[in-house]
Amino acid sequence: MREKDRETVALALAGVRGGKSRWTRQFAAKANRGDRTPSGAAKAMNALAGYGKLLCALLLYFAAVHPCGARTVTDELGRTVAVPDHPHRLICLAPSVVDDVYALGAGADVLAVTEYVKYPPEAKAKPSVGLPLSPSIETIVSLHPDLVLGLGEIGGSDTTKRLEQLGIAVFMVAPHRFEDIYRSIASIGRALNREDSARELIGRLRGREAAVRQRVGGKPVVSILMPLWYDPVVTIGKHAFITDLIEIAGGRSVTSDLPQEWPQMSLEAVLERAPEGLLLDRGSHITLEQIRGRPGWDNLPAVKNSRVYYVDDRIEFSSPVAFDALEELARQFHP
Repeated sequence: MREKDRETVALALAGVRGGKSRWTRQFAAKANRGDRTPSGAAKAMNALAGYGKLLCALLLYFAAVHPCGARTVTDELGRTVAVPDHPHRLICLAPSVVDDVYALGAGADVLAVTEYVKYPPEAKAKPSVGLPLSPSIETIVSLHPDLVLGLGEIGGSDTTKRLEQLGIAVFMVAPHRFEDIYRSIASIGRALNREDSARELIGRLRGREAAVRQRVGGKPVVSILMPLWYDPVVTIGKHAFITDLIEIAGGRSVTSDLPQEWPQMSLEAVLERAPEGLLLDRGSHITLEQIRGRPGWDNLPAVKNSRVYYVDDRIEFSSPVAFDALEELARQFHP
């Protein structure tokens, strides 16, 4: 049930219980006038009973049209969330979640997304509720969603708390490793009551992963550095799903031993690891020419040999579109 509908019914019930409704005022007026005749009292009571039946009918109507918390599911932050049986008014607060929802066949149920949505392309036509880190609560509420889907790291607990205080269900996923992409698809599938679609999608994606592993199996492993920035050096660590993706594609990130997800390190530490190749994002501001012009970088084997692999931003999405990047990268590592 939408918040406005709940308010309307709650106020009506409060009117009956608090003696402030038109019917209770009429009954009180008859009593004050000394009208104690059975017929007068009976009529007033019948009218009040009739009004109560009307309210019950309204409640049943709103429950049917706007089902509220028909079942509970646990999200990936361990929160218990009450959701409708079949959510059909969705708002997605992260680009990767948008890709998950569309891949599950629920794109038509999406009311709005956030900025930076790219995949699938048709999702870019949806209205925006603002930035992933600071969506507009007012816009979200005005759309009357029955479920908001977000990423654990994006949107934050403040956004979640404010939406829940307004009676809006919020379901979070938290993919970090490549395997977590499958888990998040399954989680969203449960939240949307599309578990069969989730199983089918996971099966197809696992088949694609298995095909890549078979293709690169037994071939030389390429040591890779993926610099996200060069001063200071920011790269991918052990718990970044991109690290897993590189490994599945037949490479090895030279920073896969670092415990942070997005670690910083010195150039000296990079030189010690001597990566054979660089992995760069085609759409980023970092190019081989820029790196070559930085002091010390020309001592890297990858820079000396101009061995660079390029991927687009699909590698940044912990969602089904990442499998496109996986297949492309495997072809580059092992043509």
